[in-house]
Amino acid sequence: MKILIQLLLVIVFSIFYNFQNLIPAEKPQEWIQLFNGKNLEGWEVKINGFASGENAFNTFRVKNNSLVVSYENYDHFKDYFGHIFYKNSYSNYRLRLDYRFVGEQCKGGEGWATKNSGVMIHSQSPESMEKNQEFPVSIEVQLLGGIQKPWERPTANLCTPGTHVNINNKLVTTHCISSSSETYYGEEWVNLEIEVHNDSIIKHYINSKEVFSYTNPVIGGQYNTLKNKKGEKLKEGYISLQSESHPIEFRSIELLILQ
Repeated sequence: MKILIQLLLVIVFSIFYNFQNLIPAEKPQEWIQLFNGKNLEGWEVKINGFASGENAFNTFRVKNNSLVVSYENYDHFKDYFGHIFYKNSYSNYRLRLDYRFVGEQCKGGEGWATKNSGVMIHSQSPESMEKNQEFPVSIEVQLLGGIQKPWERPTANLCTPGTHVNINNKLVTTHCISSSSETYYGEEWVNLEIEVHNDSIIKHYINSKEVFSYTNPVIGGQYNTLKNKKGEKLKEGYISLQSESHPIEFRSIELLILQ
């Protein structure tokens, strides 16, 4: 009897083991490279005053494996706020990249735009923007560089062109709010990561440290050109990198889809 029970146990475990092997192993999710380091394939430019797709003054270019925002061909900035959009729209993801401010601000740039740029998320498409539209309706993860010590100037802040969010369960209509990050004064590379969960929670990280979070993004407020969509929840959108008059470089731009 004992031998029979042992034999049955061996058979049961054998069947279970073989059944487990029939189930395909779940593949680990991989980071998607949004920027190939060679050219602007997969990206589209929209600069204020120009049609979508026109890279005026060769503002966005590739140099040394970096996506560079350059003002070498500008005589004067003249409110030429620009953005370069990745081709796909996303809803739930982690986006990470490195950035650094370099050189001097373009002549004609606003004082507040010194060492100032941004990553736009949940954005309208470049094709849907008006020709003379400075900023897409979006959530802006504002990037700032320190100008002079000891003046603190945190980065990965929140700005809301045409949008509102909730912070601590309260609707916030202030256009820009500072994060808890450190200030970076030089031309060092800084790592940014953004975690996006549909229209629920969004988090900003600098050098792996969480520095800001908020919830419930909706359309509305200053810079809103989508008047007929006021109050709608922002569940997804495009990702773009900004040009605001100060040279900046981006590299290692990659995205992980979240389930």
